[in-house]
Amino acid sequence: MVMFLFLVIALAVVVAAVTLAVVGGGDSGPLPEAAPERVRDALPEDRPVARGDVEHLRFPLVARGYGMAEVDDALGRLGAELAERDARIADLESALAGARDAVAHQHVAMDKPSGREHQ
Repeated sequence: MVMFLFLVIALAVVVAAVTLAVVGGGDSGPLPEAAPERVRDALPEDRPVARGDVEHLRFPLVARGYGMAEVDDALGRLGAELAERDARIADLESALAGARDAVAHQHVAMDKPSGREHQ
């Protein structure tokens, strides 16, 4: 019986505290909106992203981990730059292969003896 009485009193105290907090706490108005945190070590806008930029990149913490928009923006930019670099590397490798073929054909043409040299 004593335990039941203690639980009823504890419940009444909790309900009273919550009621006072909800009803009495509205005098000062709502809290002002806090400015969202932004990436402290932002990726450079004026040059391509380097390895050091990625290693020093830190995302601000929010209530449930990292800000999803911040992470999505950074990963989107990194993905776009990697795709651009991959395309540039493919172009350069293609140009190098074409140059090697041209040099190889030039050597073959220079190595062929002409009919006059045998005479």
